[in-house]
Amino acid sequence: MLNIVRVTLKGIFRDRVFHGILAVAVVFLAIPSVSTLSMRQVTELSITLALSLESFILLLLAVFLGGTSLWKDIERRYTFSVLSLPITRSRYLFGRFLGIALFLILTAAVLGAGALVAVKVVSSGYPPDRPVAWGAIMAAVGFDALKYVFLVAFAVLFSSLSTSFFLPVFGTIAIFLVGGATQQVYDYVHSAAARTMAPLVRQVATLLYYLLPNFSSFDLKVNAIYAVPLDYHGLALTVGYCVIYTSLLLVAAAAIFGRREMK
Repeated sequence: MLNIVRVTLKGIFRDRVFHGILAVAVVFLAIPSVSTLSMRQVTELSITLALSLESFILLLLAVFLGGTSLWKDIERRYTFSVLSLPITRSRYLFGRFLGIALFLILTAAVLGAGALVAVKVVSSGYPPDRPVAWGAIMAAVGFDALKYVFLVAFAVLFSSLSTSFFLPVFGTIAIFLVGGATQQVYDYVHSAAARTMAPLVRQVATLLYYLLPNFSSFDLKVNAIYAVPLDYHGLALTVGYCVIYTSLLLVAAAAIFGRREMK
C-alpha cells in the first residue's frame, strides 16, 4: 500500500499540481495591501482573507483530486496493471486515499505558513487591539486540512460507485454544501422560531443531521480572527468524529469497489 501512496504523490507532482498551488500562493503577498482597506480591523481582515484563500485552495484540491484520481486510473487502464499485482483492491483504494490526504496536509502546511507570514507583516504594521492568537490560526489551518481529508473520503466513495467523473466531482461539491449547512438547519428546527413546524419534519431533519456530515465543527475562523479561546474537548470530539466517519466511508468504498466489474 505504501507503494500506491508513493505513486499517487508522484503522479500529483508530475501533473504540476503543486507548482500551480505555489503560483496561486503568491496571492498571499497581496493580503497586506488589501487588508489596509479596512480602517479599523486591518489584522482581523488579513486573517480572514488568508484563511479563506487557504480553505478555497484545499476545497478545489479535495474535489478534483479526490473525484478524478480513481476515474483517471481506470480510463488510462492503470488500475488493471496494478490490480494484476499481488495487491487487493481495498489496499489500492486506501493507498490512493492516503496519497491524496498526505498531499492535502502538505499543501495546508505550505499555505498555512504563507498565511502566518502575511498576518505577521500586517500585525507588525498595524498592531491590533487584541493579541493575535497564533495558536488558533494554526489550529484553524489544521482543522481545515482535516475537513478536506474528510471530504476526500466522500469523493473516493463516489468514485467507487461511478464510471465517470461527474458523480464524484459534483457529488462531492453537493456533500460539501450540505455538510456546511447541517448545523444551522438543526439549530433552526429546534429553535422557538420553528415551533409550528410539523413534528415529522423536525424528526426527519434531526435524522439527516446525524447521518450527514457536519463540516461547521471544523471551522475555527472565528477563534482565529477574534482570539476566542479554543474548546479542546470539543476539538478532540471533532477529531474522533472525523476518524470514525472517514473510516466508515472508506470501508464502504472498499466493499463497493471490491465488487465492481472492470471493463
